[in-house]
Amino acid sequence: MSTEHLWLRCEKKEFERRSALTPTTAKKLIDAGFQISVERDEQRIFDDTEFEAVGCTLVDNNSWPTAPTDVPIIGLKELPVSQDPLPHTHIQFAHCYKRQAGWSSMLARFYKGGGTLYDLEFLTDAMGRRVAAFGYHAGFAGAAAGALAFASQRSGKKLGRLEPYENETAMIESVKNTLNGSANGVKALVIGALGRCGRGAVDFFRKIGLAEDDILKWDMAETAKGGPFQEILDVDIFINCIYLSSSIPPFLDNNRIIAAGQDRRLSVVVDVSCDTTNPFNPIPIYSINTTFSEPTVPVDLGQDLPLLSVISIDHLPTLLPREASEQFSNDLLPSLLELPRRRTAKVWTDAEKLFYEKQKEAVEAEGL
Repeated sequence: MSTEHLWLRCEKKEFERRSALTPTTAKKLIDAGFQISVERDEQRIFDDTEFEAVGCTLVDNNSWPTAPTDVPIIGLKELPVSQDPLPHTHIQFAHCYKRQAGWSSMLARFYKGGGTLYDLEFLTDAMGRRVAAFGYHAGFAGAAAGALAFASQRSGKKLGRLEPYENETAMIESVKNTLNGSANGVKALVIGALGRCGRGAVDFFRKIGLAEDDILKWDMAETAKGGPFQEILDVDIFINCIYLSSSIPPFLDNNRIIAAGQDRRLSVVVDVSCDTTNPFNPIPIYSINTTFSEPTVPVDLGQDLPLLSVISIDHLPTLLPREASEQFSNDLLPSLLELPRRRTAKVWTDAEKLFYEKQKEAVEAEGL
């Protein structure tokens, strides 16, 4: 059997330091007979030399378009916007299966080029569960960003540029120091608390010292009555961690916020789910994704009301890039080891079937 060749591309999204492969998982793939090409990338948390040391072949930054078309290209975040056809097989988060902004033009590039997309968000096991996700670290980092924004607003300032942390301990100590050593009295509500993302947010709040009674943990049972929810307005920080798959009543809207007037306690919303351009967005109080350089956006309330800020960064786990990458890549590894058998391995055949279903919708939408 011929050697499976896998090409790790660089990330072009600003501030994205995570990696779909790590030196640890790359070595395990090489030991299993894979050939791994790794694009040089100064932005990646892992040094190029770490990959080279385990047997990977280093190639030029952003050179994947010149790779043989039978070599799968693996990355994390979506490709830069372009009309160029895509002839390769890509393994990545494409953010185009739920009709997000630009979904049809993205999928049309595969149609025009004859390539295939295996979307990492939709790689599932025999039980229908995702094989790998950044959910826990997204929730953990989202709670950290929310706490930092809350501390800044309490001091009459706007949260400045966020920088990745070397590890979880450094993040926790930094946030605690920003809160003057204690989070005592801060109150937070996490929706989606039973999922991986929600557990990460709850864990972070515990580790910086929030009292257990001050961490409201909501999931489907608590939201079944349908929003908007007054309880969100009665906490300092609201973290949204749900996985959105269909239309639901909004958790919060501008009318409810305005009606609360000066009595509102809520000052920071962190939309970890980040369904900003999804037509079913359950937090329709903002319309843009924020960034690490500009982490917050104020909600336009149209009058002299207390500031309410939203954090809607769509790659929060990169605040802990090394730990998040190691966890994700290790979870993905068993599926990658099945890549040479992708014509029969269920995790890949299911993903390919879904791709063609979504591509068909895109072709119709684009009139191709």
